[in-house]
Amino acid sequence: MDFDLSEEQNILKDSIGRLLSDKYSFEKRRHYQQSAKGWSDALWSDYAGMGLLALPFAEEDGGLGGSDVDRMVVSEVLGKALILEPYFATVILGGSVLRHGGTPEQRARLVPQVAEGALKLAFACLEPQSRYDLGDVETRAEQAGDGWRVTGKKTVVIHGGSADRIFVTARTGETADGKTPVGLFLVDATAAGVAIDDYLTHDGLRAADVTFDGVAVSAQDVFGTPGEALPLVQRVVDEAIAVLCAEALGAMTVMLDLTVDYLKVRNQFGGPIARFQALQHRASEMYVAVEQARSMTLFATAMLASPDDEERSNAVRAAKFSIGREGRFVGESAIQLHGGIGMTMENAVGHYFKRMTMIDLLFGDSDHHMAALADSNARFG
Repeated sequence: MDFDLSEEQNILKDSIGRLLSDKYSFEKRRHYQQSAKGWSDALWSDYAGMGLLALPFAEEDGGLGGSDVDRMVVSEVLGKALILEPYFATVILGGSVLRHGGTPEQRARLVPQVAEGALKLAFACLEPQSRYDLGDVETRAEQAGDGWRVTGKKTVVIHGGSADRIFVTARTGETADGKTPVGLFLVDATAAGVAIDDYLTHDGLRAADVTFDGVAVSAQDVFGTPGEALPLVQRVVDEAIAVLCAEALGAMTVMLDLTVDYLKVRNQFGGPIARFQALQHRASEMYVAVEQARSMTLFATAMLASPDDEERSNAVRAAKFSIGREGRFVGESAIQLHGGIGMTMENAVGHYFKRMTMIDLLFGDSDHHMAALADSNARFG
C-alpha cells in the first residue's frame, strides 16, 4: 500500500502551513486567546476562503469532496499551529453528522452555510454522569406536535459558546430490553430555554456546559431516526477520534522539533547539551514514538471506510490508545529536556503538552480504549 501523499495533498499541506506560519505565531495565538471569543474571526474567514470548511463535504452538497486522508493532512497541520478556532467542532463533529445523518434536504440547507463560514456547529453528547459512555443519556426529547422538546444538560461541549446551532443527543423514551433509545436533534443556540455557560479549558480552547429547558425542535432538525441514532453518534465519534489522532501527531512533531533545537543551543559544561549521549538517546526515543503515532494515525484513517462498524471502532480505539501513550511520553520528555523553562507560560512546549493531554481525554483516554479493545476481543476473539 502506498502511504505517500498525492501532489494535491502536499500542495494543500504546504498552503495551510504557509497561512498559519504567517498569521499564527505563538505570540499571535496568545493574542487571539485573550479576545472575547477566544479565537480569530479573520482566520476563520481565511479557512473558508481556502476551502477548508468545505473540504469534507460532497461536491453535490456544496463541498469539495475531500477524502479521509485529506482531513488527516489538514488536521496534522492545524495541530502543529495549536489553532483556537472551532474547526474541529464545526467541520469534523458537526460536519460528520451532516454527511452521515443528514437528508439531502438537510445537507442542501446547512452545508453551504458551513462551507462559507456563516454557520458554526457544536456536538453535545456528554453529560455529568456519562463520562465516556455515549449511550448514557438522561437528556430527554418528547414529541410536541410535529416537532420535539428537549430538556436536560450537556457538559464539555467543545466550542459550545461559539456555536450557532448545537447537535444534541437525547433519550426519546424507554424500551423493554433496557436499551436507551437515542435521538439526535439540531438546536438553535439562541432558542428559548437554552442556557450556555462558556469557559476556558486547560489547553486554552473553549468549551461550555449547556442546559436545555423544553427547547423546541422542528421536524426538519431531527437527524437520523428518533430512538435509533446511537450508531450514527458512534460513527461521528470514531471519525472525530481519527482526526484528533492527526492533530496530536502535529503537536507531537512540534514538541520533538522544539526539543531537538533546544538541545542544540542550550550550553552547559562547556558546550551544547546535545552532545550528551543520554539526551541523544531520549531524543531518538521521542522520534520513534512520533513515527509510531504516525503509523497508527494512518491505520485509523484508512479504516474509517470499513463497512464493519466493530472493525472500524477497534481500529480507532487502538490508535487512540497508542496516541495517548506515545503523546504522553513525547510531552513528558520534551518538558524534562527543556528543564524549568518548559513549565513556563512563555515557552511553547508546555502549551503543546497541555493540548496533548486534552486530546488524550477527549472521547476516552488510553485506559478506556484499552479496556474497550480487551472487551471486544473477549466477545469476538
